[in-house]
Amino acid sequence: MSDSVVIVAGRRTPFVRAGEDLREVPVDVLATACSRDLLDVSGVDPAEVSELILGCCAQPPDRANPARVVSLRSGLPISSPAHTVARNCASGMQAIVSGELRVARDKDAVILAGGAESMSRIPLLFPTSFGFKLASLSKAKTLGEKVSGWLKFKWSDLKPRIGLLEGLRDPFSGEMMGDTAERLAREWNVSREAQDQFSIESHRRAIAAREQLQQEISPFSIPPHLELYLTEDIGPREKMDPGKIGRMKPYFDRKMGTVTVANSCGITDGAAMVLLMREERAKALGLQPLARIVKSEFVGCDPLRMGLGPVHAMSKVLSNTDLTVSDLECVELNEAFAAQVLACQEALSSSSYSREAGFSSTPGAIPDEKLNPEGGAIALGHPVGASGARIVLSLARKLHSNGGGYGVATMCIGGGQGGAVLLEGVSS
Repeated sequence: MSDSVVIVAGRRTPFVRAGEDLREVPVDVLATACSRDLLDVSGVDPAEVSELILGCCAQPPDRANPARVVSLRSGLPISSPAHTVARNCASGMQAIVSGELRVARDKDAVILAGGAESMSRIPLLFPTSFGFKLASLSKAKTLGEKVSGWLKFKWSDLKPRIGLLEGLRDPFSGEMMGDTAERLAREWNVSREAQDQFSIESHRRAIAAREQLQQEISPFSIPPHLELYLTEDIGPREKMDPGKIGRMKPYFDRKMGTVTVANSCGITDGAAMVLLMREERAKALGLQPLARIVKSEFVGCDPLRMGLGPVHAMSKVLSNTDLTVSDLECVELNEAFAAQVLACQEALSSSSYSREAGFSSTPGAIPDEKLNPEGGAIALGHPVGASGARIVLSLARKLHSNGGGYGVATMCIGGGQGGAVLLEGVSS
């Protein structure tokens, strides 16, 4: 297995609800903090890093190719290239897969890969007419021309759209991501009670696993004055009142829906990075790998049922292996919505749908104790570009601490896709 691509280490920022402590922190600063700490913790010289690959869904207009900014600020050589990738919710996972392919091609490559997202800083969007009229006004020279230019503006030109909400709307179907979760809840008979209970359990597990989660978190000092020092995720709640959660109004389908803010992922800021190389290269550098990347796959599915993407991706990533779902020690399935995760469980137990998704036989639901054992995005949050990297890092850490075994990190992807990475833990 010496030729295997391995994850030798990884770090992430605390995940913080959008609009709170990290609201003024640019996405490159989040990723740079992770990258620097990761290099320090691993002991890898920045000069050894061949390339940095960053997943970012909402790339900031004032930081074109943020990966390059992160690379230079992390002390990587000027000669080391960097690029940014986007695959919606799986952008961070895509960065890792892209890094895996680079290392598979170049036995000496050392890759920093991961994702980052500042959901707080996704900008407002103004109509294109506003920009055109503003450009025309800037060319006015006389007072008359300026007055004439201003008079061309209409109130409709000044009405902004919320970029964050636009990003959560599927351009193909026109539906919000939450609407697709509502559809799955109806089609798979996922009750409101089951969704709420799943959400409460996500928080309970995250709280119980605080010590373990700390192993992957880089403490973060908020610039410019560094007065606020964040050391843990802000999302998990120690006290979840089932009665209060049960009384919350549906957010997407106000009349008949079951998807609420409480049983959906949090909108969050954060970053996560991992270090990739060949196993022999790690040995030469004196590094202990966490896990081997066995296989990675992405697959398309119905955009109206994008939440079932993990079922299709798991089928593909386990194909041509001797592994079944029951053989996996752990599955990290990103919790976009409780309804979506529970629908995936139902689909895995369905002989007809699982075969439609590509399984040769019915795999059955993921055992409860193996599914997100330390909680998931409902508790921790979902900084879109970072989440794929987080679940891969968390899975690698868990498998390593367990002494080996296989696991899958998988997620649904807006637009109708699924992604999955199959890992084998490396024992100490």
